[in-house]
Amino acid sequence: MNTPAHTPRENPRRKRLRTAAASAAAVALAATGLAALPSSANAAADGIVVQYRTSASGASADQSEPWLKVRNAGSTSVPLSSVKVRYYFKADSASAAYRFACSWAVKGCANITGTFGTLASPTATADRYLEIGFTPGAGSLAPGADTGDMQLRFHQASWASLVQSDDYSFGPNRTTYADWSRVTAQVNGATVWGEAPGGNGPTDPTDPPTDPPGDGPRLFDDFNYSAHTDPKINANGWSVRSNSGGPGVPGATWAPENITFVSQSGNSVMNLETSTAGTGASTKHTEFLTQSMKFKNGTYASRVKFSDAPRSGPDGDRIVQTFFTINDLKAPMADDYAEYDFEYLPNGGWGEPANILYTTSWETYRPDPWEAVNAHSESRRSYAGWHDLVVTIDDNQITYYVDGQHFGTHGAAYLPERPMSINFNQWLIDLEGQPSTTPRAYDQQVDYVLHVKDQVLTPSQVNAMVGAYRSAGTTFQDTVPAG
Repeated sequence: MNTPAHTPRENPRRKRLRTAAASAAAVALAATGLAALPSSANAAADGIVVQYRTSASGASADQSEPWLKVRNAGSTSVPLSSVKVRYYFKADSASAAYRFACSWAVKGCANITGTFGTLASPTATADRYLEIGFTPGAGSLAPGADTGDMQLRFHQASWASLVQSDDYSFGPNRTTYADWSRVTAQVNGATVWGEAPGGNGPTDPTDPPTDPPGDGPRLFDDFNYSAHTDPKINANGWSVRSNSGGPGVPGATWAPENITFVSQSGNSVMNLETSTAGTGASTKHTEFLTQSMKFKNGTYASRVKFSDAPRSGPDGDRIVQTFFTINDLKAPMADDYAEYDFEYLPNGGWGEPANILYTTSWETYRPDPWEAVNAHSESRRSYAGWHDLVVTIDDNQITYYVDGQHFGTHGAAYLPERPMSINFNQWLIDLEGQPSTTPRAYDQQVDYVLHVKDQVLTPSQVNAMVGAYRSAGTTFQDTVPAG
């Protein structure tokens, strides 16, 4: 356990954010998902089928309402978390921004994600798409089953009226559900249903097809453990933090027993619980981290569920939910320090009044008197729910992605000089956001973690690699050499 790497994080966060200017054969990767893929699959006699109807059939509307069902016409069960559905449309202007919403769904709106992308080869009827994904909580589709209603909608961020009549996937006469090939479906990155607009394959323009990564060193963990005391945790190179120290509320403890593992639709998920009753002594933080600092350049990825509200008790605490890499600060302003963070603050903090997601790349800092060298990107909105988080580090830059979309890039000045550990933690900045002494508890969940040494993967390649591990039944692999 690398205690020095964590101890100084309390003051840096508060001040910085206010002022900061297994082998390939084992998982059959060569045969699944990572190779170049066809752009269309017009029929699915033995696979996934997408049905569509619209609830807003006008040529223009305040919002587009593509209602969808996904049906399994095959003979084997399909995890919905491996399925992506794309609805293609023409943006109303080059600068138009869009927002997604789920009105109602049989599978639960909390289990459905919606993100927007831009086509590499725009056509007269499509230059954008809405991609629908599913969290592990959506479960699996048995043969012959469907998702039931997914009453989805999207609109311009400005709420200006949008034109639908020139949208590739729009069907004005489709007022009842029927198979619709102008919406595509992918399973583990491979297109299995529908036909994309001409010249557009299944990947984003920022996510171009590349040769499959070779059999390089990598870490994958599906967090298939029974409890924090499971001996496999230590054997697989992880620690559950129990030592004292920062970051967080003075006097708080780091509680191993607050890290649990739960099954969601047959998939094991790690849960980090942070609890408090308004005093330092009653506050319990949680952290799960690698024992070794052996990770440097390459790709880091995880699927994390952030929470805006406590599981129980009053809301308002300034809580931090994270996925990050870090090494130890050997001396103030040491130039071989490194840290790369995803940090979500659902209730604000560090001078922010409301929810905000940060990605931060650290070169170094001095705790007293405070001085820091770092770069950060941020988005001020809710990120409650499941999100795919990816950060890549090469010899030139650090690049962050959220749900397959570019989030921020930081330059060569922030590249790591030494290897790091991989960490997840959840902790309270202070007790000023919620002064109540009523007990409350917050949850952060983690589906998996992946690191591929010295290789920059696209978000689609990450999804395909994770899907290949799961298809092979592989729950853990670590071939990253020590040191």
